[in-house]
This record gives sequence, C-alpha cells and structure tokens, in this order.
Amino acid sequence: MAANGKPDLYRILGVGRNASDEEIKKAYRRLARQYHPDKNPGDRAAETRFKEVSAAHDVLSDPDKRRDYDRGTGPFATAAGGGTGFDPSAFSGGGFSDILNNLFGGGAGAGGAGARRPGTAGAGRPRPQRGRDLETEVSLSFEEAVEGAQVSLAVPTSVPCETCHGSGARPGTTPVVCPVCHGRGVETEGQGLFSMSHPCSRCNGAGTIIEDPCPTCGGTGARRTIKRLRVNIPAGVREGSRVRIAGKGEAGANGGEPGDLFVVTRVADSPVFKHVGDQVEVEVPLTVPEALRGATVEVPTLHGRKRLRVAPGTRHGTVQRLRGEGAPRLGGKGNGDIHYRFTIDLPRTLSKEQEKAVDQLAKVLDGNPRERLFSGGANGNGAGAGERTEATA
Repeated sequence: MAANGKPDLYRILGVGRNASDEEIKKAYRRLARQYHPDKNPGDRAAETRFKEVSAAHDVLSDPDKRRDYDRGTGPFATAAGGGTGFDPSAFSGGGFSDILNNLFGGGAGAGGAGARRPGTAGAGRPRPQRGRDLETEVSLSFEEAVEGAQVSLAVPTSVPCETCHGSGARPGTTPVVCPVCHGRGVETEGQGLFSMSHPCSRCNGAGTIIEDPCPTCGGTGARRTIKRLRVNIPAGVREGSRVRIAGKGEAGANGGEPGDLFVVTRVADSPVFKHVGDQVEVEVPLTVPEALRGATVEVPTLHGRKRLRVAPGTRHGTVQRLRGEGAPRLGGKGNGDIHYRFTIDLPRTLSKEQEKAVDQLAKVLDGNPRERLFSGGANGNGAGAGERTEATA
C-alpha cells in the first residue's frame, strides 16, 4: 500500500513512478513469465501474484488509466481507504476510454473500453458494451511457426462477478439513476454554440451510481481470473505476428459482445534456416574443389532434402533460389522461396600433403587478381559480391 492507502501499482511491477512505457512493458513480461500458472501449477500464491501483476499492467500501460491512477481521479478516486490488501479486480477496467465509450456509444476496438461500467441508453437503462480486447504471447519453435501449431494459453481476464452478476450492486439492490446527470452520463455547461459537455462528475459518465456496492467485487461488477484456451496458430507466422482469435477477449457488459484475443508470436531461431522477409535463407558451405570444379550437393528444405547443381567457378556469397520451397505466406498466398547462399569452407590448418597441393595449385593458377584494383577494373568480372541464380534441383 502507498501512503495514501491506494495499492502501489508501481511497486507491484518493481518500477519507479517515472518509468517509461517500455520499462513497464519489460517488467510486466518478466514477472508474468515468473508467476505464470503454467510454470507454477497448483501454486495459489503465484496465481494471485500473476493476477496482481496483470492488473497493475492493465492500468499503467494505458496512458489515460495511468494518469487517473496517479491523480487519484476518475475510477481510481475511491481506490484509497479501507486499508485492505490489493484487489486486482478493482483495477481491471474503467478509465477515460470507458467514459468516451459511454458518451459516444459503439464498440471498442483493440485497447478499447472495458466491459465493467454499466453504460446507459436513455434514462439509466444499461447499454450493451463490447468486451475489452486482450493480448498475450506464445513461444514457438521455428518448425511450429512454419507448419502451424495448436497451443495452450493461460490468459488473465475479467469475468462478471458471480455474486452481483456484473451489476456491481449488493444482491437485492440495483444501481440507481445518477441524480446529477439524470442518467445521461454527461453534464452540460453554457448555452448555444458555446455549450460544452463533459463526463458527469458524480457517476464518471456511467449514468448510474451504486449506493450499496457488492461485497465480493467492491462495486466493479467483475473479478480477475485465468482463462485457459487451446488455439490454432496458422502456418507461416513470424516473430511478432499478431493472430486474432475472435470472441475470446473479455465478456461484454449488459449483453454486449465479447472482445477479441490477440496472440503475439515469439519464434525461436533455427540452427539452419533464417527468415529474411518472406524468404528463407540457408548458408551452404562448399569445399574449394567443389567451388572450382562444380558439384552436385545435397541441401535441406523445410520438408526434406534436395540436390542442387553448383556451377564451376562458384564464388563465395553466390545465391541460388528454389522457388516456392519456403515458408507459407499468411493469408493463403502461397509459399515464399528458399535462398541458398554458398560459402567457401577453408581449412584453418593444412597438412604437409595439403600444403604441397596448394603450392602446386598456386603455380598453375598464377596471376595477381588485385591488379584490377589499380587498372580501373574494380567492377569487372569476379570483383563483385556473390551472384544470384535460379537453383537447379
């Protein structure tokens, strides 16, 4: 608890009050991984800590909620007092974005308004509100990213309070129409062209007030929990891809539709394959004789092996391409290509026999290739980087 009686969300995440958005994001990721239920099965303390961390991030990652929290205004005006322990459900929604949603109606997109304020449609009638979108991360191997996978997720979310069924009021009571705005959710000052509306100072734009809050959720109408899901990750995702799972976000309020879940993919590196845009690149070492005389070499693909013809005189860095053998493109747009970049594999040390062979080769392949540097032929044949050709399987 902070000195003013409010839960110290900064301390929960282990950051200072002047922490940047990136510092808050990094702290949340570190703690979320540490206390994730999948890593701490059956540990109720870890699950509670995970909910606290998620709720603190929910507030501090949103500029409007963070400002209200720092000022102790808006939905956080009653956070102080009571002297009780931290209740994550008290900070799982609300904020200025909710007020805007109540004022202008309509569904919220990603990062939109939460689903916990009653909202009004006319004189105090609750208006359906779309649930908040959620975001989580999943770690995939390179192979899972290429081929697609079904993964298990544990997503912190909010669900309607079982005691008050989401109303926020003690059972047997109901929210009442705000006496200040009369259910409109706004107050108007001035007249004519110079009138200005702003969220109601009494109900913060909700249109209703809760005179007797629910003892379970403290009037929020929701509680934090962990939603466990199995979702399909499509083939061809990359590092940082965002996969939308429709309808798996937080539940809507007053019959509103649920939000969506966005799954951000983290893809492990492969020791062989490397993504370069839509293409896959593989480094293929060649011996000196193979590069000089040409050869047929075996190379890996994403689904087995193939044999490529290496032309005589292949230079270091030469690239050959296999069309359509790369990873699937998202959206069913076919496959990318595989680029094979040849490198000349030179031994670090030579045996006496190898030294004699190199000396003999040097006598046969005489001449100074650096002469072109001084004769204006630096861009002539053989002086550039690797060549690019179509691969012959």
